[in-house]
Amino acid sequence: MPEARVIPLRSDGGRPRSRQRPAPRRASRPGVGPLTERTAAARGLTEDGEATEAVPSTGGELATLPRPESSTELEERVAEVGEFLQRRLTGRYTVDDFGFDRDLTEHVVMPLLRPLYERWFRVETIGTENVPLSGGALLVANHSGTLPLDALMTTVAVHDDLAVPRYLRMLAADLVFGLPGVGAAARKAGHTLACNADAEALLGAGELVGVWPEGFKGIGKDFADRYKLQRFGRGGFVSAALRSGVPIIPCSIVGAEETYPKIADIGPLARLLGVPYFPVTPTWPLLGPLGLVPLPSKWYIEFGEPIPTDAYEPGSADDPMLVFNLTDQVRETIQQTLYRLLAGRRNAFLG
Repeated sequence: MPEARVIPLRSDGGRPRSRQRPAPRRASRPGVGPLTERTAAARGLTEDGEATEAVPSTGGELATLPRPESSTELEERVAEVGEFLQRRLTGRYTVDDFGFDRDLTEHVVMPLLRPLYERWFRVETIGTENVPLSGGALLVANHSGTLPLDALMTTVAVHDDLAVPRYLRMLAADLVFGLPGVGAAARKAGHTLACNADAEALLGAGELVGVWPEGFKGIGKDFADRYKLQRFGRGGFVSAALRSGVPIIPCSIVGAEETYPKIADIGPLARLLGVPYFPVTPTWPLLGPLGLVPLPSKWYIEFGEPIPTDAYEPGSADDPMLVFNLTDQVRETIQQTLYRLLAGRRNAFLG
């Protein structure tokens, strides 16, 4: 199989342009007035003049059924899948220096995540105008939910709900890249190691970078501590933003805490498996694999106003007091937004 070509990072942070397919036109029928049901059936038309399929009815007369409008859409989808498979088999796709495969993300990863985003969690986004449509920016969000579904849903939000779709390049923990198969898939989806060097390289190339500074402390906290932000580390993400001169976008996510309510942790088993925690929820491990199905909570993702960093002097990233103050500002902004969103919802599952 041909190998994929490696290309440098794109500086525009955009996505490959997809072909714009014109909407199907309905042919007008000048001079044709209203048709009776029998006349319309004989001509293969509805009473409004649209094409139909004629089928025998139980009464011996012709009954009319509307011709499916999705046939063209289905054909286009099949053709698109065929083109995708052909590109994969012939190696006509590209990856960047970090292993990000835009073609695979666009045609496999996003379609897999959208049903969760649109139908299961029914995610609503707020403040999408605060996310730059181009250029480098650092998105900082709260982390919760036992499994990091909040990060995955945020990638769909910035891709599908912005005026110009963008790919969120997430900074992930070492553990992610140490898991068999998961690490390779994460690289192809655009994730990279949570370190300043990688963050600054992506930001400098004009990418939208996402970080969840609570880490495992955030997603692994007990349900009793839901929506209480944990420590934001030493503020490495702020240093990366200062060195790159890009804005910091606080992001608040409500709904993820209820997907897997963690009520206990089996520490010895977690140490045996080499994971930060082994959660116990109302459905896991009691119901086995069925317990891995997330509860259908209602989600809100709000993007706050950007915090600019380009006005600070060179070398300000090495000022520990400035880094601490900006880190605290971001954390407090997210926490207060979470409180506001929680106060405005009626129910965790109805919104």
